[in-house]
Amino acid sequence: MRACQYCGHANREGFFFCEDCGQPIADAPPEETSTKKIDEVLEQYEWRTSYGTSHFHADSMILLHIHDQPAAISVQPAEQVLIGRTDVDNKVIPDIDLAPYGAVEKGVSRIHAAILRTEEALIIMDKGSANGTHLNGQRLVPQQPRVLRDGDEIRLGRLVARIYFKRKQEAK
Repeated sequence: MRACQYCGHANREGFFFCEDCGQPIADAPPEETSTKKIDEVLEQYEWRTSYGTSHFHADSMILLHIHDQPAAISVQPAEQVLIGRTDVDNKVIPDIDLAPYGAVEKGVSRIHAAILRTEEALIIMDKGSANGTHLNGQRLVPQQPRVLRDGDEIRLGRLVARIYFKRKQEAK
């Protein structure tokens, strides 16, 4: 575990940015100054992208795994899924309520972001939140859509989660 010098959060090994506040971790490895020459034939390696697919099947579900939580939130997405925190006094009830996960303390707005479903993909959009939405470390411009990929990290204020696409198993 490596502690963040900004917020003190204990981060898991292998992370170069704080899982809680998003700041760079001070003891990240230095950049290499030279590249090692590899003489092997590259065809022997299986080519895979380092990010998940953006294709979202019609029968898929969203799994939202919030950092430090044992279970993921499972959602069958409609055309639009609102993410935020419930405010009963103002009658605000988002589709995904993050209030039980410390949303107020972590700066999640009542209507923070939306996930929009297209025919074959999911789009995330910040809804003008007070503390911003980040996708894989990059802050989103409010109301500007960005494509989601399986395994992407989203940060709403200081609440960090990973989004996964889970396809329902076909009956055999």
